[in-house]
Amino acid sequence: MELLQAFGLVAIAAWLVVLATMAHLLHQWRPDQPEWSRKVVHLGAGLVLPMAWATNISRTIALVAAALATILAAVNQRTRLLPGLESVNRHSYGTVTYGLSIVLLLWWGWPQRAAVVVAAGLMMAFGDGLAGILGPACPSPQWSVLGQRKSLLGTICVALVAIMVGWMLLGEQLSLNQLLVLGVVAAGLEQISVLGVDNLLLPLGAAALLNQWLGH
Repeated sequence: MELLQAFGLVAIAAWLVVLATMAHLLHQWRPDQPEWSRKVVHLGAGLVLPMAWATNISRTIALVAAALATILAAVNQRTRLLPGLESVNRHSYGTVTYGLSIVLLLWWGWPQRAAVVVAAGLMMAFGDGLAGILGPACPSPQWSVLGQRKSLLGTICVALVAIMVGWMLLGEQLSLNQLLVLGVVAAGLEQISVLGVDNLLLPLGAAALLNQWLGH
């Protein structure tokens, strides 16, 4: 194993431990805000993909690690060993679908389409994560989609994050119109969040759209 790849694995493992610790402490500090601890992990875990890209993590190792993390999330969803990851007042498989989406993105495009994989993963992690925090915290018009509450601010967050991520990672290959369409599509897919399915629809839909535009 290359030294850079070994360093990446250690760094990613350490970062995930930090995230789990932060979620646990936040859950104890603010039990009245169960969404906070969950979204901290949602946001922070998104950084794992660019870390893996920067340290040349191989396809096999990335897939095994992502699959293991998804299995652990599924076990935790039933056992609540880490309650900070599942302490929301609604039935959701969001943590499991989060991991599953990463597994599918890696299986589809790692490392040949790493830029698209990273972009799609960050759109989900940051877009949906910020929407979940800012949407309920700041008053804005709200509506319901399949029984799930949505807000104008949260929806705008998703669209802006998708546009910014697309511009930063693929801006030289995408036009302004394509970036705007990407934002609208991401925001639209995030609306369908029943049982956490948006964690699958948003990144996979964004990756499919980017792949079509880039001609991979």
